[in-house]
Amino acid sequence: MQLVLASGSPRRYELIRSLGLDFEVRVPAVDEELLAGEDARSYVLRLAREKALAVAGPGEAVLGADTSVLHGDDIIGKPRGLGDARRILARLEGQTHTVLTGVALVWQADDGPCVDVELCRSDVRMQPMTEAEIASYVETGEPLDKAGAYALQGIGAAFVAEVRGSPTNVIGLPLHHAVAMLRSVGIVVLGEPC
Repeated sequence: MQLVLASGSPRRYELIRSLGLDFEVRVPAVDEELLAGEDARSYVLRLAREKALAVAGPGEAVLGADTSVLHGDDIIGKPRGLGDARRILARLEGQTHTVLTGVALVWQADDGPCVDVELCRSDVRMQPMTEAEIASYVETGEPLDKAGAYALQGIGAAFVAEVRGSPTNVIGLPLHHAVAMLRSVGIVVLGEPC
């Protein structure tokens, strides 16, 4: 079965590549607007599923994911510019927030398409940050395409005091979930047969 990653995220690409798997990347065209009354959990699960289904074909196992950062009840997406990145980081500094990722695997069985969708949650406690530290970090450009305006796999790690849960979830794809899902459909990961 051919593995397809339904994502244009460089971070998800690097995480899957780190497993030594042969895979193809297809970027899905999916509307990522939050639906009226939709909570964060439902939102990431729906988008992960829609992304995987959007690019699925016969003989393929398609992995899709969507990650959101929550502070309180508010979903915090990617910043819309430098000022927005500074505002987001000022809100998160010294606080604990939640990272939710929906992971979906779509494959074709004899009786039609199958979908497995799972949710991963991590809680992240940020260090207190000064305005100067926030401004300096934002100027690196790293926060601009990241939900929550920081990168655990980059300079932003200096501001993360603690991660409770999966660190790779915070980066954008909980590998323990992905590996278990792939093994369940017979894809050999890290030399382990299904």
